[in-house]
Amino acid sequence: MIEITIQNIVASTIFADKLDLDIIVQSIEETEYEPEIFPGLIYRLKDPKTATLLFTSGKANCTGGKNLEDVRKVINIIAERLKRIGIKDVYDNKDLKITVQNLVATANLEGEMDLSEVAVGLSLENVEYEPEQFPGIVYRIAEPKVAMLIFNSGKIVCAGARNKEDISMAVEKLSKELRSLGFLH
Repeated sequence: MIEITIQNIVASTIFADKLDLDIIVQSIEETEYEPEIFPGLIYRLKDPKTATLLFTSGKANCTGGKNLEDVRKVINIIAERLKRIGIKDVYDNKDLKITVQNLVATANLEGEMDLSEVAVGLSLENVEYEPEQFPGIVYRIAEPKVAMLIFNSGKIVCAGARNKEDISMAVEKLSKELRSLGFLH
């Protein structure tokens, strides 16, 4: 079994029907808000190390979590701090629904490959390989719908999945395909 490591989880939630970002940035140190540059407030936490974008709509996107427990902890911390500074109508922690939007994971297929040969061997309509632009292959898998970055060292990055099962399935599918083509042993 190939060892897979989750590097990043991007998840979304809704804290309230609306948020006053000006009050939040004035009241909470770990925040940045420059509406003339970007319409969202950036809320950085050191533990767990994450960045969460909050919007006036009450919606938020959290990135940087390594597991769902980290994401839940961050969302709960932010909800409690919003309540503490007097933001009205923040949903209770138990009512905050978290939706995983994207998982990024890495794995090692344990074998070096000639990427020019791999690019030709894999289905060309699903492959992007421009070594002058990027040192790896971008390989898109339709089911599960993910993008795989393949490097000549045998290391891969999987992005676009919404759960660990899809990552495992995609990595296994890629590994089998590369083995059947004779690129891995």
